[in-house]
Amino acid sequence: MREYLLTLCITAAVTYLLTGPVRKFAIVAGAMPEIRARDVHREPTPRLGGIAMFFGLCAGLLVADHLTNLSQLFEESNEPRALLSGAALIWLIGVLDDKFEIDALIKLGGQMIAAGVMVMQGLTILWLPIPGVGSVALTQWQGTLLTVALVVITINAVNFVDGLDGLAAGMVCIAGAAFFLYAYRIWYSYGIEAAAPATLFSAILMGMCLGFMPHNMHPARIFMGDSGSMLIGLVLAAGAISITGQVDPDALNLYAGGEKEAVHQTVPVYIPLLLPLTIIAVPAADLVLAIVRRTWRGQSPFAADRGHLHHRLLEIGHSHSRAVLIMYFWSALIAFGALAYSVNSASMWIVLSVVILSALGLLLLLLPRFTPRAPLWAQRVVPPRYRRRRRSPAAASAPQEAGAGAADAAAPAGPEPDAAARAAAAAGRRAPVAAGVSGGNGATALGHHAHPGDRGKTAGSR
Repeated sequence: MREYLLTLCITAAVTYLLTGPVRKFAIVAGAMPEIRARDVHREPTPRLGGIAMFFGLCAGLLVADHLTNLSQLFEESNEPRALLSGAALIWLIGVLDDKFEIDALIKLGGQMIAAGVMVMQGLTILWLPIPGVGSVALTQWQGTLLTVALVVITINAVNFVDGLDGLAAGMVCIAGAAFFLYAYRIWYSYGIEAAAPATLFSAILMGMCLGFMPHNMHPARIFMGDSGSMLIGLVLAAGAISITGQVDPDALNLYAGGEKEAVHQTVPVYIPLLLPLTIIAVPAADLVLAIVRRTWRGQSPFAADRGHLHHRLLEIGHSHSRAVLIMYFWSALIAFGALAYSVNSASMWIVLSVVILSALGLLLLLLPRFTPRAPLWAQRVVPPRYRRRRRSPAAASAPQEAGAGAADAAAPAGPEPDAAARAAAAAGRRAPVAAGVSGGNGATALGHHAHPGDRGKTAGSR
């Protein structure tokens, strides 16, 4: 555990320290696209944050290769090298897209090639646990197609949800934390070495997101862009592929009756990890809804719009920060709920807790303009926006004073207006009308409405 935490901290530190220089480089390179119709931010913000995240990934793998226990993983498995190869390819495509806005079909082809590169180096699904049947071995073509599909779905799910400051990084970090606990339990508790690569990938993924989030929280100083969103999506998919279909269910010894019973016991764990993962259920749902919505309108599935889940939260009335926190809440509920259910699926307390928290989440969705107010005894402790507003005595007496002043102004001024009228007549000018005093045609000081006939006489005299 110490080596995993050290790898996580090194990855986070490198990502955090490099994000500042990368931001300056993105500004100089002109990677600051103009505000689009679907964007939420109001000022041009540099992209290319994925550059810092990629170097954080490289630093994490380099440190893990030199640690005592994790170095054995690089000697016994080729999966870390496969991840680095696929990540480098998808990162390069993302950098080009952040700078030059390449076509969506080209990006899709690059995602499939990156997945194929990982498959060629051994990072692929070998078999699937089917309930009631057992472990079903996959042919080479079946494993390749399933692996490529899982990678493409996960990458685009994370890419689609990257629409608010700190949203994608936070949700993937939550997913990585839940997946790390699951993989570490399989590796440490049951002694299954095949789960070690997935544990390492999850630790590095958390480090990448944690190091980038301080620069990306609202208001964001830099965006990760497609170079970052596709990268963390690929790393998340690599962890799922590494542990799904390569860990023998019978090796878990969850049930003494044989392989079929072991598979049946592990259904709460394996099935949610397949399409594409329970820990990214919210981005995956957003992906499916976006494809259905755009196809129904006759648009391309890759056409951008403002119909994503985070856009709808803003339209309901939630603030930017509250919309992000709500998405965090649902991601954590689904991810850690599935994790707890996989540990003890017979506990009714887990199901009851998930139901109660789901009801709480729905309540938060229905109260977009609710602003909690602290009690009177905590007014000096909480931030100003949570304090109760009091009407001061001066503010209460202000309307009365204003009304009295208006009444005084509207009162006749005695013989003064008549004296002014006589003086104006002697000078051959029209008498000025005092504020609130009606003239001969009923006009006030707000605007003198002259009679149409008077306009001609006045023009003729001038």
